[in-house]
Amino acid sequence: MRRWPRGFETLLDVILGQQLSVTAARTIRDRMKALVGEVTPQAILSASEEALRGCGFSGAKVRYARALAEGCDSGAVRLDGLEDMPDDDALAHLVAVKGIGAWTAEVYLLFAHGRIDLWPADDIAVMEALRHLRSWEERPTGKARRLGGEPFAPYRGAAAHFLWHLYRNRTDRDAVVIEG
Repeated sequence: MRRWPRGFETLLDVILGQQLSVTAARTIRDRMKALVGEVTPQAILSASEEALRGCGFSGAKVRYARALAEGCDSGAVRLDGLEDMPDDDALAHLVAVKGIGAWTAEVYLLFAHGRIDLWPADDIAVMEALRHLRSWEERPTGKARRLGGEPFAPYRGAAAHFLWHLYRNRTDRDAVVIEG
């Protein structure tokens, strides 16, 4: 199972990876790092919107990055306190930040905090691998996505890791890979 470092930079990387290919997200991240150096809330707040857009940030991603940076800078978002929170509380704390939805929060908590029972129901690669594993004709949608993880409880996060590996091996395409 992969583990990512905890903290602002990793969570920002997950936000940047929303609805993008791994390659596109990696390119944007590399440009951002070249622009700001150490990726901190203060560095993101100091960078101009124009400079961040020049890295490949969309207007929405600039707003999301700044919302996270402002929350972390002000103390409203406490990434260092997540390890002491139950899964539901940690998810609620993260999704309260503009631009962080269930997928972003679940993926961050799975990879950076090693949560073993979170189910990223909105992850296309997980759902596609589950479709293959179950021999379903179509990828699950709606409520069926959440229900698809139930047989794996209380190890849904571990099952998700397995399904990401299955997806990678079947398609030769990475899914949610963030490198340090």
